[in-house]
Parts: sequence; C-alpha cells; structure tokens
Amino acid sequence: MDVENANCKLKVSQCTDMEILPIEKPLKVNREIAGLERLIEELHGIFSRSHVNVQDVQKLMAGYKSDPKDWRKYAKFDRFRYTRNLVDVGNGAFNIMILCWGPGHASAIHDHADSHCFMKLLSGSLEEIRYDWPDDVQPEVLRTIKENANTGDQNCDNQTVMSTDYNDSCQRHNDSCQGDSHMNSGEEDEDYYDLKEIGRTRLEVNDVCYINDALGLHRMENPSHVDGAVSLHLYCPPFDSCRVFDARTGRPTQVKVTFWSMYGKKIKRVIEANDAVDSQ
Repeated sequence: MDVENANCKLKVSQCTDMEILPIEKPLKVNREIAGLERLIEELHGIFSRSHVNVQDVQKLMAGYKSDPKDWRKYAKFDRFRYTRNLVDVGNGAFNIMILCWGPGHASAIHDHADSHCFMKLLSGSLEEIRYDWPDDVQPEVLRTIKENANTGDQNCDNQTVMSTDYNDSCQRHNDSCQGDSHMNSGEEDEDYYDLKEIGRTRLEVNDVCYINDALGLHRMENPSHVDGAVSLHLYCPPFDSCRVFDARTGRPTQVKVTFWSMYGKKIKRVIEANDAVDSQ
C-alpha cells in the first residue's frame, strides 16, 4: 500500500487495514501557493472530497511560502505563554490556527487525540521533541493495530498510518495542545515512569512537519530566549481535548484545548475549540 492513500479525513484509528510506512523524502512541491488565503481555499477544496490524501495536505502547506503580511493579523502573542489563534474552522472537517511562541515558550508533552497534525513554521525557529508512549498508556491507533495483528480483520481499504521513523515525519523545503486541565486520567494506582525521548528536530522557516498518535507524543518549544516564533497548524479531524503527560512520571491528564483569538480578534475569555465550531 502506498502512503499517499492515507485518508486524513478519518481519525487515525478508524482504518483497520493499517501498515506503518515511511514518508518519501524529500517531499516534491508541485507548485507554489500564492498567499495564506489561497492556501486556505485550496485546503477547503481538497477537504470537500470524501478521501483526503495526507501527502496532498503536506504538499499544499509546503507550497505556501511564509509572508508576514498574510498572517500578521492572526499572530497574537502573550507575555507568559504560547497562544493558539483560530484562523479557519474548515467546515468541521479540519481547522487551521496560528500558534505564537514568545522567547522560551513551550508546550506540554501531549498527544493528538487520534487526529492528524500538520505544522508549518512561519517565523523564527522551533524544536520538536518526540517521546514514546508510556508503557501503561496506549493510543487508540496502536490498540487497533494490535487487534488487527491478532484477528486479521480488514475493514478499511488501502489506508495507512504514517511512519514510526522519527526523521521521516518531518519534511524540509528550501521543503500541541495548549489547554486548561479539567480532569485526571483516573489511573491513580498505576505505576508510571519517565517518558523516553526518541528524537529531536529543529524546524526553520517553511519547514513542514507531521505527527499522529502512532508516531508518539511530542513537545514543541521555542529555543530562543530573544526572538519569538510563529507556526501554522492544521488538525484533522478537529478535536477539543487532548492528553498532556508528566515528563517525570508519564502520568496523563485530559485537558480542554482553547483559543486565544479568533479570526484575528483577541477575545476577552479563552474560548474552547468546540465553541468556535458552534459559532459558524
């Protein structure tokens, strides 16, 4: 099966006929996308289909070359924490946001709620640190893969999960959860251990990176103590909560993801992701 058949309109675990294959690199950019608004139009176009190839999304995001005049109105910084700023809700099939990272800002270690995450760096530099899942916590997609290995069931044709090879998940072209904790996992009596770091990648302007839960957990940070950074993120399907993990114990906590601004306008309260969809 070709990795280009992976359908990112579905949750990662929803296809039961899965193989874990490497992403071909370097990713070929077929054409340049003239401006952020044009990129969003193109994304709406491909997400109107029933099947959306993962590499088609990557190629579109890679085809857009960052221009601050396109995204400056969405880039809302906060002195104390990184911000998530909603740009487009994608008719519920996906959402696009711009994240702004002040000097030294970082996310928690987090999963992606069985969704696909694409990220493009627009300004500055970011470092992605990727981790293995804790032994006592398993994502839905890995449970599905193990069940398939045991049963041989095949309920979804020609679907793939992206590579577990860390270096193959980021493409160079020259090529996350921020939330409010509201509940514990409830596994108080389980034994947890330090999370195992499995790789680091430095992202520079116009680099595109992809992750899903089959590839592990990650943490994003701005390594500069002087300059800010700005990144463009696409999540499909959208999600309104994810899990964050304690690096020392591996213990997960469920959090609600939130927005700092919507459509270029800062809001008085932090808005939850599902509020944004309901408002359209």
